[in-house]
Amino acid sequence: LSILPRPERLVNPSCYLSDVKLNANSGLAVLNEEIVACRACPRLDRYIREVAVTKRRAYLDQPYWGRPVPSFGDPAARVLVVGLAPGAHGANRTGRPFTGDRSGDYLYRALHRAGFASQAESRSADDGLTLRDVWITSAAHCAPPDNKPLPEELRQCRPFLDRELALLPRLQVVVVLGKIAFEAWKNVMRGHGRDVSKWQFGHGAILVGTPALVCSYHPSQQNTSTGRLTEAMLDDVFSRVRAIIRSAPDPAAQRR
Repeated sequence: LSILPRPERLVNPSCYLSDVKLNANSGLAVLNEEIVACRACPRLDRYIREVAVTKRRAYLDQPYWGRPVPSFGDPAARVLVVGLAPGAHGANRTGRPFTGDRSGDYLYRALHRAGFASQAESRSADDGLTLRDVWITSAAHCAPPDNKPLPEELRQCRPFLDRELALLPRLQVVVVLGKIAFEAWKNVMRGHGRDVSKWQFGHGAILVGTPALVCSYHPSQQNTSTGRLTEAMLDDVFSRVRAIIRSAPDPAAQRR
């Protein structure tokens, strides 16, 4: 297969931040630029570029992003949503997390109903969607074959997640979508000295702490089409998140 050439200029990383007034040299914008430029995992690097060349029949007339997908959202977020990885023909095509596939349809509808998203659909990176109080990231920033990143690939991405924790000073709640995202966050917390030995994943489980952890099944097509995860179940997750941030003190205020 021919390989998609690398662009000479990367897209301005500040375009992934809902606050358009944010300085492009801010920590989150710089981090997003580093994510997009990352080539640490040869298997994933090769795969996302091949997918961007072969494409899916429905998207043959569209350019594919074909790079690591940066995070997206509100720099002042109190809620961090951690997914698994970009979809090969979703975020790997559009360049924005959970954009352009059925998983994103489910997630953004729920975020919109909960008041976190400006609209219920996310079709492209320039569709006008903004997030309020939410930052979306993933355990792996490159689309993996069969949606299965290898353990060493997840380890390569973990420092990005760890830095996001430090760059979100108002963070109060982390929502993990699926077991892999749960394990990724668990490893970050272990690195910060938290005792995670008794942590167990289960849909709807809440682990109290700073930040609090709320678990959900991933809104994958398999989970939603089989009824393992329903819209009502996902709505309940974000209702609980709303309740937590209403009742919790602002961590940034506590540090002042």
